[in-house]
Amino acid sequence: MSERATREETVDVVWSGSWVAERLGVALEGDGELQELLGLALRRNPKRAHLLVSNVLGKHVPQRPSVVHGAGFELGERVRALLGAQEARRAVVLGYAETATGLGHAVADGLRDAPYLHSTRRPVAGVEQAGGFEESHSHATSHLLLPEDRDMLASGGTGADASVLVLVDDEFSTGNTVLNTIRALHALHPRERYVIVALVDMRSAGDRDRLTVFAAEIGARVDLVTRSTGTVALPDGVLERGQALVAAQEAEQAGRAEKAEEAAGAVEDADSAPVTRVHLDWPAGVPDGGRHGFTPAHRAALEAALPAMADRIAAELGDAAGPAPRHVLVLGFEELMYAPLRLGTALEAALGADAEVRYSTTTRSPVLAVDDPGYAIRTRLVFPAHDDPADGPGDRYAYNVAGAGFDAVVAVVDSTADTPELHAPDGLLARLAEHTGHVLLAVLPSYVPATAAPTGVPGTPTPAPERQEPAVLPEPLRGPDFSSYAPQDVGWLLQDLSDTELEAPTEEREEAIQSGGAHYAESLPVEYQPSAEYQALFTAALEASAARIARAVGTVTETVLAERGPRPVLVSLARAGTPVGVLMRRWAQHRHGLDLPHYAISIVRGRGIDATALRWLAAHHDPADVVFVDGWTGKGAITRELAAAITEFEASGGPAGFDPEISVLADPGGCVRTYGTREDFLIPSACLNSTVSGLISRTVLRADLVGPDDFHGGKFYRELADSDVSGLFLDTIAARFDEVAGQVEAAAKELLAADRAPTWEGWAAVERISEEYGIHDVNLVKPGVGETTRVLLRRVPWKILAKRGAGADLEHIRLLAEQRGVPVEEVDDLPYSCVGLIHPRFTRGATGADGKAVQGA
Repeated sequence: MSERATREETVDVVWSGSWVAERLGVALEGDGELQELLGLALRRNPKRAHLLVSNVLGKHVPQRPSVVHGAGFELGERVRALLGAQEARRAVVLGYAETATGLGHAVADGLRDAPYLHSTRRPVAGVEQAGGFEESHSHATSHLLLPEDRDMLASGGTGADASVLVLVDDEFSTGNTVLNTIRALHALHPRERYVIVALVDMRSAGDRDRLTVFAAEIGARVDLVTRSTGTVALPDGVLERGQALVAAQEAEQAGRAEKAEEAAGAVEDADSAPVTRVHLDWPAGVPDGGRHGFTPAHRAALEAALPAMADRIAAELGDAAGPAPRHVLVLGFEELMYAPLRLGTALEAALGADAEVRYSTTTRSPVLAVDDPGYAIRTRLVFPAHDDPADGPGDRYAYNVAGAGFDAVVAVVDSTADTPELHAPDGLLARLAEHTGHVLLAVLPSYVPATAAPTGVPGTPTPAPERQEPAVLPEPLRGPDFSSYAPQDVGWLLQDLSDTELEAPTEEREEAIQSGGAHYAESLPVEYQPSAEYQALFTAALEASAARIARAVGTVTETVLAERGPRPVLVSLARAGTPVGVLMRRWAQHRHGLDLPHYAISIVRGRGIDATALRWLAAHHDPADVVFVDGWTGKGAITRELAAAITEFEASGGPAGFDPEISVLADPGGCVRTYGTREDFLIPSACLNSTVSGLISRTVLRADLVGPDDFHGGKFYRELADSDVSGLFLDTIAARFDEVAGQVEAAAKELLAADRAPTWEGWAAVERISEEYGIHDVNLVKPGVGETTRVLLRRVPWKILAKRGAGADLEHIRLLAEQRGVPVEEVDDLPYSCVGLIHPRFTRGATGADGKAVQGA
């Protein structure tokens, strides 16, 4: 590594340990670099009051990511030189949680070919413990070892014996933790050599002798590689004096805080910074860290993906309101240190000299903060734990973030920690938003080992489950790589089948579907290409109905926020629900400053919902927060399909808690209780197919393309970009949000107080029409403007029933019917504006050579 990458920018006029040294007589004695590397702080700990605070670890003190990674990488290179290239390839690196997980990973990078594992304090359901040890001086002592490969500590995953175990910690203070580790692991996998790596070796002479004796006892060679060496001089009674000093400082700070709160009186808080979710497209199959092991192959895949992920972060930073941020913090999360660190190094490269990037992480460790240049921890943020820790709820901390002047903070967590507590009013994101101009949230998928088995009695064989979860669930697709929507608008829980030929002529599809030879979701209709006349009709309809739709968007969103808030997760039923979900997300952001997650999921009539997508949602969000969104209801078939699918999903062992109720823009069929309106009117997005839905096809479910652990499929029609009006549709409606805000407020209040129980009026009408017209199949009766439009665009229509007196809302219906030669019949006593009837006795002879419907069969 270069001298620039390994020399820190930490030389201050005042040493950041002088405050403690002056009051307690604690002194650091060692080489000249020691005070550059370490400061001092105090903590409430019955075992050790003082805390050595590293300036290059990236835990408590924000530091340049390249400096943090470079420090560990250089130590790894020194270990490689010590062992030789051949022995280095047979080494396994073990880092300590939580402080040294990133440092250990960087050391493994320096060794190049070594697999990496770190201890953890987070039990993982179904993963069998391969070992553990105690850390005597820490406030949280138990370390678990949970490798995916049970032989990793013995062979490094190579099949041969791993000759060397490299143990990495931030400081080597007494040696107790390392001795406990070696003793426990040597009993399981004896070996001839160990290497201990630390940034600083602060052992006393007695502790050094104890390690020498221990190595002789087990008959192994133990080497030590450190950045700096010294000792901590502790006067008699320092523990008691330190505890008393902590108590006095906390009491004084509590008094100041109380006075400040009283002085503030009724002054309103300043607006907090916006919180935006940035979607990284984390590489599939790459673990989020070393909790279950991290191989050289994982390292190579991550290295290749880092530049693109950093570019996504940089793009989000550049899209923030106001000037481009110049002082950016990448904030990791407890044991999740390495991935945020490497995102930070890549972001340094992406932003270049235009910005200053720093890196640190949150922590479980409570440390006293004193705003003094001679003290290492100047400020602290306190917030609740947000990853459902095994030892129960408690406070967590971020140090030296408040008051540091960061223009933006990129908070990086794993999906296990993306919980309501993270987003709560007193949660980490809210606390960060008080002290910076912009908060980005990046969530990495929590790695689930393929070998995870059901939990049982430790040490006893457990039968394998009937179906193992995939090691890593697929990640959502996002624009511009998949769809013309902005990446923050929606994540598609689909797999990309854009290169697969799936389209079939409409007449062939209809014959196959009605004969039972194929399911409608196994192929796609040829995308309808609207004429110039029809495009003009869409544009006119959009302008005429924009305020009406904006009113419905606002009303359904306010109802959802009131009944399912404060942070619902919007999940649209692709594809008709997707534009509505995007608009609901935009309303919540525009009116309330909320950055709601939004995904699109596939549901197929007769086949159910995408179970893999549901498992993904459950892994990343609380199922109780998920709100399913669709465009409109017809006869309510999808409403019933979703309820049945969720029941089946839970009965088969899927995560419970999803609410099957659908929230829709329009509910003319009276099928749901959460809606924007129950009027049956033209929603312009129903006029078109992919060109108003982000250029995405209807979803596909076919056994040869979609495996049991795959998302359902979809296509991105990039070639239709010139005809795309997806953005026009969204922007035209969103431009009316302020105009209709007062009407929305009144409508939402009225709906929340009303009896909104489904009437199923539409279903009764469909059954009546099916029998009256001799169809005898409700699936061939498509009620409402939206469903009738789909009949004319995708199916072989027989006739259209139009409510007598229906006006402009049916202009596009009449145009399409004329183009396809379909009769329009005016009728009375129709609860919808129109109903489309699919040809009930379809053969290819039911249409002429031009594809237009003819009478008879």
